[in-house]
Amino acid sequence: MTKDPNAFGLWDGEVTADLPKDFDAGLYFIGRIHTPWKERKDCPKNARESEAVCTIEVDERWAPALKDIESCSHLVVLYWMDRSRRDIVLQVPRHYGVQRGTFSLRSPARPNPIALSVVRLLKIEGATLSVVGLDCLDGTPLVDLKPYFASTDAVPEAVVGWHKTRQG
Repeated sequence: MTKDPNAFGLWDGEVTADLPKDFDAGLYFIGRIHTPWKERKDCPKNARESEAVCTIEVDERWAPALKDIESCSHLVVLYWMDRSRRDIVLQVPRHYGVQRGTFSLRSPARPNPIALSVVRLLKIEGATLSVVGLDCLDGTPLVDLKPYFASTDAVPEAVVGWHKTRQG
């Protein structure tokens, strides 16, 4: 894993901003995610595109927090895209070819590379969860796990206008 913010370089149409000198907050990684994907180009465009079984290894210190998680069919997984650039403000998604603002995209390149996926929980063995529905690189740090509540987390009428009206 590289901590170099320029490790992936820039793609055509990407625009960067100067990053702040200092961070505003800290966090604890609570584990690691293991997936089949070693390079950015191999990751699915979004988590729903893959049926790959991935594992989430929760650090032993946090294992007691998994109590009753087996009762959840789906989980919200928050993870830190540690190998993504953090200075890009305008991007051209490879599947759309039109420049968009970072905050209108689900791209991992963002000021705080926090990603979210809703996964299907297949099984849990100790502090290891087997899941389907991730789209990150192998070894990605885990930030948090939460139960997915379809009654409050789903918003069927939600719209992303540029996606709805895109050409091609």
